[in-house]
Amino acid sequence: MRTHLSVALVFLTLVALFLTGQALQAQQLSVDFGNQGSLTLRSIQLFALVTLLSIVPGLAIMITCFPFMVTVFSILRQAIGLQQAPPNMMIISLALFLTYFVMEPVFNKAWSDGIDPLIKGTIPPEQAFTLAMAPFRKFMQARIDPATLKILQNARGLAPSAASGTSSDLATLLPAFLLSEIQRAFEVGFLIFLPFLIIDLVVAAVLMSMGMMMVPPAIVSLPFKLAFFVVSDGWGLLSGALIRSYH
Repeated sequence: MRTHLSVALVFLTLVALFLTGQALQAQQLSVDFGNQGSLTLRSIQLFALVTLLSIVPGLAIMITCFPFMVTVFSILRQAIGLQQAPPNMMIISLALFLTYFVMEPVFNKAWSDGIDPLIKGTIPPEQAFTLAMAPFRKFMQARIDPATLKILQNARGLAPSAASGTSSDLATLLPAFLLSEIQRAFEVGFLIFLPFLIIDLVVAAVLMSMGMMMVPPAIVSLPFKLAFFVVSDGWGLLSGALIRSYH
């Protein structure tokens, strides 16, 4: 978890350096405010960096498998019929750890190709940003639904021939990736919901045949759904299936 956050912080640092690359080449320059003093470009760069660091959670959600993981686990909790167990913090933590497990090769590739050479001073910030984003771009392109990408590209007025799964436009690639992940998560959630729905229907039919119409079926079916999920090793099977879907 700490490594995951460190990589995200370094990645945002890279973005800040990219946005202020010209300032890095002119560290002695300053913005003159007359008698009020001056503000160096290094200070402006620091302000930009602090601002970018505040969007680390959003960036982690946009370019990783976290949206898919957390959506599936949330649907699973609703399918079982539990409102607060497991709590939101536990679901988010589990999704984050599984996200790091899946994204570790991408993080390592981005570090070795772009961030590490930048730290060593062998490449400029602009090139480092492009090289560090390349593994994330490849990861997102492999998961994008072509129909969703085409809709977004057409919305921007691009020619139909330009709509392809190899788009290099991050402004189109990111929302297409998020929409595709959410759509895929709902498809998986539908399959997860079916066995629990069958249990609810069976319990409701049994209660109706016994004349116990005042007993809420959800309360009676909850222990059976929990037993079914535990006996089938639901957490292990579901987590393994989600991880294998990225390989």
